[in-house]
Amino acid sequence: MLLRFVLLSILLTIVARTFWRLVDGVVEGMTGRPPGSRVRTRGAEMARDPVCGTFVVPDRAPTLVDGRTRYFFCSEACRDTYRARIA
Repeated sequence: MLLRFVLLSILLTIVARTFWRLVDGVVEGMTGRPPGSRVRTRGAEMARDPVCGTFVVPDRAPTLVDGRTRYFFCSEACRDTYRARIA
């Protein structure tokens, strides 16, 4: 009797979950939003290292100001390489 109750509970859980995923998919399809659009992502504006092309977060990157332009680098080695090129 207990085994029958456990198996029935598992079956009902699977059916309910499948039903709600189906309903959620239909609602997303009707709204025209891409799947997973409810998930919000955090992003940061990135800058590209002119030496190696790596994208870096400007707040934490070594910098070099050349005239009116500020360059951001992934490391001090890339900054020194760039400095040697323009000298």
